[in-house]
Amino acid sequence: MKPILLHGHERSITQIKYNREGDLIFSCAKDSQPNVWYSLNGERLGSFRGHNGAVWNIDVNWESTKVLTASADNTCKLWDCETGKTLASLDTATAVRTCGFSFSGRYIMYTTDKTMGRPCEIHIFDLNDIRNGEPTMVIPISSSKITSAVWGPYEEYIITGHENGEICHYDLKSGDKINSCKEHSKQINDLQLSKDMSMLISASKDTTAKLFETATLGHMKTYKTERPVNSASLSPIYDHVVLGGGQEAMDVTTTSTKVGKFDARFYHLVFEEEFGRVKGHFGPINSTAFHPDGKSYSSGGEDGYVRVHYFDPSYFDFRFEF
Repeated sequence: MKPILLHGHERSITQIKYNREGDLIFSCAKDSQPNVWYSLNGERLGSFRGHNGAVWNIDVNWESTKVLTASADNTCKLWDCETGKTLASLDTATAVRTCGFSFSGRYIMYTTDKTMGRPCEIHIFDLNDIRNGEPTMVIPISSSKITSAVWGPYEEYIITGHENGEICHYDLKSGDKINSCKEHSKQINDLQLSKDMSMLISASKDTTAKLFETATLGHMKTYKTERPVNSASLSPIYDHVVLGGGQEAMDVTTTSTKVGKFDARFYHLVFEEEFGRVKGHFGPINSTAFHPDGKSYSSGGEDGYVRVHYFDPSYFDFRFEF
């Protein structure tokens, strides 16, 4: 399995995202320029220029016509995917940590950090009235700050992961917290939904990834590792989970690569057992994503590279013995 290396970022990758068809990969990093690539051959299609700080999060709508980015320069920007032009720039009081398009693409949401005496908030905008710059709803978060957030199915609620390990549902009509669970003991680094949105996987600093039922937040499975998990992704075609992580970037030594601390690790969804590893990154993996057809996956690391791996035929023949 020979990876395609995408090198267009000067600093560590913060997130990678496939569009719905899987022909494009969107990547953002701690440099201020998100990129878009062809997933087939790794050719860079273009960059979105306009941010002045680290870009923490990126999302693309269903038709791949619009891109949304959340940045530490206190803005959330909406871009035209084809031309790279800025369609709207939403100014905030603090850094924007997460962002996302709703299922229909009509609404967008972003969350802000709790700093400088400002609370952590979820802002929701209707794309039809985005020009006036007023959100349709602002949900203040009284508990610990949001570190990861995704839209729930049918645009009924937003699922948030918090610094204290809590996962919550916030209702879109009332703005109330309607459900929560605290299975993790430390910060949630990443939340990703399965293809049919029925399951949710969380990656946490407490060295585990956990599988939940999306609607009830019922805890189903736990995948244990020895170091913080930065990202976890569910295969759309098999009962497989890929976990990416590693030590904190500041604790990294040169021996870490040899010991296999930065491998992408594959677990069986049901049996919670590890069955494979993929080496490659020279630092912790910050983001993982499966291709929508399940035949390849990508990982973005602290080393600034995005690696696209197409699975060998042996992966598709692999059957777990039980």
